[in-house]
Amino acid sequence: MISFGSSSISKIKHFTRIQTTKEFNTVYKHGTKTCHTPYFVLFFKKNTEYKVGFVASKKIGNAVHRNKAKRLMRAHFIGNIDLLSSGSYVLVVKPNILKQDYVETKKIYLQTLKKCSALT
Repeated sequence: MISFGSSSISKIKHFTRIQTTKEFNTVYKHGTKTCHTPYFVLFFKKNTEYKVGFVASKKIGNAVHRNKAKRLMRAHFIGNIDLLSSGSYVLVVKPNILKQDYVETKKIYLQTLKKCSALT
């Protein structure tokens, strides 16, 4: 088992991925909180199950840049999975995320979770 700090990858298994357009639209339209940052937008819908989705549009760049941006957000998500409350999360990355380093985006990520009341 690979571990990142105090949390492990095996814990992500209790989060299911949001994959269909219908699931994404449900979180977009009926989400309880929406928080904008210069690097990403967090949509949060409080419910009993754990779901997560990562979105990177073509505005980010080519496939390499989009995947890099999603990997960065996924790393933040996995690294702080113990702090998250139950609900559906959709993280939409913005082009500025590629210009910042890991530490700065993590700081903003944690502040945004706190602002959206997504922390336990």
